[in-house]
Amino acid sequence: MEDFYDIKTLKIGGQSICLFGIFDGHGGSRAAEYLKEHLFDNLLKHPNFLTDAKLAISETYQQTDANFLDSEKDTFRDDGSTASTAILVDSHLYVANVGDSRTIISKAGKAIALSEDHKPNRSDERKRIENAGGVVMWAGTWRVGGVLAMSRAFGNRMLKQFVVAEPEIQDQEIDEQIELLILASDGLWDVVQNDDAVSLARTEEEPEAAARKLTEAAFSRGSADNITCIVVRFHHEKAEVANPDKAESTSTQHE
Repeated sequence: MEDFYDIKTLKIGGQSICLFGIFDGHGGSRAAEYLKEHLFDNLLKHPNFLTDAKLAISETYQQTDANFLDSEKDTFRDDGSTASTAILVDSHLYVANVGDSRTIISKAGKAIALSEDHKPNRSDERKRIENAGGVVMWAGTWRVGGVLAMSRAFGNRMLKQFVVAEPEIQDQEIDEQIELLILASDGLWDVVQNDDAVSLARTEEEPEAAARKLTEAAFSRGSADNITCIVVRFHHEKAEVANPDKAESTSTQHE
């Protein structure tokens, strides 16, 4: 099992903060475990977290990657990890992604992706890699240097020039139409489409049951990868746009 996840809820200066993250390791579990241990703590310590969240997220991702590589410099490991994270500051949601884990929301029953998978054959990613002197080639699937099947990741020292940890960030105001937030590793998304994930999750009132249903659906459909899923359900009250204090979340994993 090389997947890890992290969930944190706290208050800073009267603001409600919720952080959710999926980390899918490859070539070993250490990079994913390192992100679970450090990424959100580093973000919360960033001096601009509350004033410029996007800048704080981008700098924290890349600095955490550098810290991880430095911590592993005397080992012979060269593992890596995705990170798909959702950071809720009161009613504003920031989704930051590196790699091919994915975050979606359900808005009035419709699935909306808040991250785009970093695949080497994505035209902008391929151009970025080739401009840096790398190559994208077919080896069972499209791979950077014929090795890695994603174009951005933490770790992966040998490919670091091409496989960056700079996140793509989308932000979204949480209004009363937004019902669910789903984060999952590609063990789910390989076999469950976004619309299908929302349909399955909406059949369950409790987020724990929804997360379990999604992981079991992926497993029953033949997913051959680790499956980790976080489901967050928003409870809206008429007097408020969104109440993060009353957001429920849970996660399940399948090895």
